[in-house]
Amino acid sequence: MIAQAERLLRVSLTVQDLPRMEAFYCAAFGFARVGGGELSPALLRLLGAADTGARSALLRLGAEYLELVQFDPPGRPYPSGSTARDPWFQHVAIVVADMQAAHDRIQRLPVSPITQGGPQHLPANAGSVIAFKFRDPESHPLELIQFPPGRGDPVWRHRAREQLFLGFDHSAIVVADAALSRGFYTSRLGLGELSRSTNHGPEQQRLDGLADDVVDVVGLAPAAASTPHLELLGYHLASARPRTPRLSEEERAAYGHTAVKDAASARLVFEVDHLIEAQGTTLEDGSCAAQLLDPDGHRLLLIEPQR
Repeated sequence: MIAQAERLLRVSLTVQDLPRMEAFYCAAFGFARVGGGELSPALLRLLGAADTGARSALLRLGAEYLELVQFDPPGRPYPSGSTARDPWFQHVAIVVADMQAAHDRIQRLPVSPITQGGPQHLPANAGSVIAFKFRDPESHPLELIQFPPGRGDPVWRHRAREQLFLGFDHSAIVVADAALSRGFYTSRLGLGELSRSTNHGPEQQRLDGLADDVVDVVGLAPAAASTPHLELLGYHLASARPRTPRLSEEERAAYGHTAVKDAASARLVFEVDHLIEAQGTTLEDGSCAAQLLDPDGHRLLLIEPQR
């Protein structure tokens, strides 16, 4: 085990135009800026981007945090023509109190749909949720979900009394082998399994905008909090694809830590109790941090707070 992940602190998303994307997320969903600024030299070195600069905006919706980061110079944009089962896919699933009202609202925004035919009511084996996938103005994928009565974290029922967009429940990543990735996250980071299902059928196909869509979905949660958590998406038709190649330190720096060969446009940032095996970097605030790549090249930032 590298570390015991206590909670998912935030999802960090690389963007091309920070002011534009901050304005979009705040206006579209009600995120509020609560921090940000220049990324420190120590953090940039850890991210393999020592020769670049970067600035961020830390946004909060409910009790969940989304970080937008723009590198200088920016890396390549999100790959055009991407699908919901490409190996670089990673979305944030925003919980809504009323799917119809939420869908009507985003229809008026500069987004592009992934889901065909509007929000989809998934069958019981997929949680009976109503879901809709789409892309933000820079093509990063997002999802809206509405839980049926009595399902999902109770926190969503409390927040639904006050607002339409409630926070994000999980971040989902496409993996080549769901069993292998489950083993990595449980044995290396100590995540526990929340759920497991194989989703298929016309609703799933319309949700992902794909034909013959079959996907293994594994929910994994940190030790201290199940919301937000991680979902692994193992698409059967994508299982024969080679895993995302890892980049050298030079390539990471050159591409500005964004969507390139491994298309890692987002990072999961976990708080950990202790970095056991990983060589940590001390940041300016006294915390210790390490970067880790999962079997598919998705980037994880582990932070051990100053005690």
